[in-house]
Amino acid sequence: MGNALRFLYAHCSKPTAAGDSESLGPHGVSSANASVSALAHDLFHFDITSQVPEGLTKHVVSSKKAQANWYRKLINAWKEAKPPPKTPEEAARHVIKTLKRHQKADVEGLLAFYGLPLPHTLVEVTVQPPSSLPDGVLYEMHTLPIDPKAVADGDTITVYVSTADPRESAYVPGNVHSAAVRRSEARARRNFTEADAFHQQIIDSGYRVIALQNEEVLAKKYRIRLRGIDAPESAMPFGKEAKVELTKIVQGKPLRVLVYGEDRYGRCVGDIYCNGIFVQEMMLKKGLAWHYIAYDKRPELGTWEKQARAKRLGLWVSKNPEKPWEWRKDRREGA
Repeated sequence: MGNALRFLYAHCSKPTAAGDSESLGPHGVSSANASVSALAHDLFHFDITSQVPEGLTKHVVSSKKAQANWYRKLINAWKEAKPPPKTPEEAARHVIKTLKRHQKADVEGLLAFYGLPLPHTLVEVTVQPPSSLPDGVLYEMHTLPIDPKAVADGDTITVYVSTADPRESAYVPGNVHSAAVRRSEARARRNFTEADAFHQQIIDSGYRVIALQNEEVLAKKYRIRLRGIDAPESAMPFGKEAKVELTKIVQGKPLRVLVYGEDRYGRCVGDIYCNGIFVQEMMLKKGLAWHYIAYDKRPELGTWEKQARAKRLGLWVSKNPEKPWEWRKDRREGA
């Protein structure tokens, strides 16, 4: 068996028991990584036993003999992939490309079985991160990897920037430096109560000590509002889906943020790039945000929204979904 499947299965979340209330598909996977791991696991298992997974027949139209043929093709293609698929989108494209001559119902059934994105939901991103700062950018920041809990909704993220960053290092308050040193000393004495008290002082000042690999990093906290888009509020239709999608894009990854200003809530308003992806483009093309034209006139944002509308993606399954700025206004006036 090739190393690609073995490595991926060993390093991704294992499938959970079928029937998990948060599962993405009938296979019973409960996270984006687990959906890819579930497919890798079944390919690995098929390579040893020549047995397709139980339950797949309920979701496809072809026979088990045909299913076995798919798995042989997928194994060969996965072994040849450099690098092998790691995200749900990459795995879905891998399946679609490998089985492009097979029936649409079979391909979509297989994708749904693993909780992978269906063909019509996949989008191509076209914007590349700028090599120099565009006009209007006040500054840029490079964040530490994003904790999924830091995603508030579909257009707001809390990020942390290391104080070792040249822009940050000159502005760290003396009391924060002092508390960080005293916290470290308290931990060395194993006085964790005292260390936690010093950490709370650091947090109250807008900083945090973050464990990163084998070291601790003192970092400044920022709240980022994605420039030019407005996602559904949490209590609105597709509010949860917008938050989940943004989390999938950024979790565990460092971000490049180009800051253009600050809103009335003290959030930095900026463009976000993640692993070469322009995040606002992805959210608009997935149909999980509006072009916030009142604050951003860039025509490409409107074009991406129209593309999602035409495909009836995300919130555009409704012909006239309520706009979040109108939803907020109604509740302010109601209050």
